[in-house]
Amino acid sequence: MPRWKALPDELDPQVREFASQLRRLVDRSGLSIAAVSDRTGYSKTSWERYLNGRLLAPKGAIVALAEVTGTPPVHLITMWELAERAWSRSEQRHDMTMQAIRISQARAALGELGQNPGGSSKASKAPKGKGDGAAARNGGGGIGSATGIAGPAGVSPTVPPQRPAPSPAPSPSPPGGAFGAPSSSYGDVSASAFGAGGVPPQGEDGGAGASPDGQRRRRKLTMFLAGTVGALVVIAAAVLLTRGGDDKKDEAKPSATPSSSRAKLPAGVECSGKDCAGKDPENMGCGGELARTMSRATIGKTVIEVRFSKVCGAAWARITQAAPGDTVEITGGGGGAGAKQKGTVSKNFDAYTPMVAVKNGTAAKACATLASGQTGCTT
Repeated sequence: MPRWKALPDELDPQVREFASQLRRLVDRSGLSIAAVSDRTGYSKTSWERYLNGRLLAPKGAIVALAEVTGTPPVHLITMWELAERAWSRSEQRHDMTMQAIRISQARAALGELGQNPGGSSKASKAPKGKGDGAAARNGGGGIGSATGIAGPAGVSPTVPPQRPAPSPAPSPSPPGGAFGAPSSSYGDVSASAFGAGGVPPQGEDGGAGASPDGQRRRRKLTMFLAGTVGALVVIAAAVLLTRGGDDKKDEAKPSATPSSSRAKLPAGVECSGKDCAGKDPENMGCGGELARTMSRATIGKTVIEVRFSKVCGAAWARITQAAPGDTVEITGGGGGAGAKQKGTVSKNFDAYTPMVAVKNGTAAKACATLASGQTGCTT
């Protein structure tokens, strides 16, 4: 089974060549991606993306990889600069394509909107029915003149009835209404949203109330009100959160507990000191940028190191460029079962031990026993 996945077909040739060169350097060094991550300070997930062409590695990662693999960084940086330019060109082409698609969609939407006002303007010029004249003669005071949305003439309006502008209190209906009760609920039909005779109110210019300008004004007013309400909600939430944070700080001051040291650990770090003894440094978040090599020794081509994390207060041993069956052991300064841990190389070319609790990296010592019988320790 091949170690690397196939690079994407749409990858620029210069980016493809650069990613292939990075793969060759990692293969030549004999390091796994986890070892490269540990030595360079960049995460394993990031290196998988760099080496599979899904993301262009930053310049700092390239310099770190050159130092780890013993490669002169000058030529590698030159290749990175060419790949970085090609990557930028590809992103610009992608942005221009997406912008053209959005412009086409906007034009199509505007074209559809431009066709609708024509139909509504024709409907607004429809002649009034005879029932309108009768309703006007009767004063519009009775319920008999309001026969529904379609109006007395039986012509349905093209848009839903709109909310009328606020007006002064309506005067009592004339005694000529259908039921002759000026104070009844039916006597106010003439002052409803449909106006006299159930016909939608017309604007000042004589056109229908649902003109495009009126719709735009209503939309602007709605958006303004929604924005104002949203701003008030955000301000109220900020005030509540600020007050809540102050209350929590006041409550937290008198309740200091021994567990406060654990709360000061950086994000992702799961243990400190004796709590780290016997645990995996990678799983506990003690590796990567939080660890450094304190001492190193070589046995032939095999390298053994003492790795120490000041944040975790623990150390572990690491063996690289090894063979299956090689073992590595870490010994801490104190006694007890947790002061000595051991690791064995299996399928990969490297391995590391669980952690031992130490106050500083110089108090730990790493030793290795190769399958060939050779042994060696750090000093």
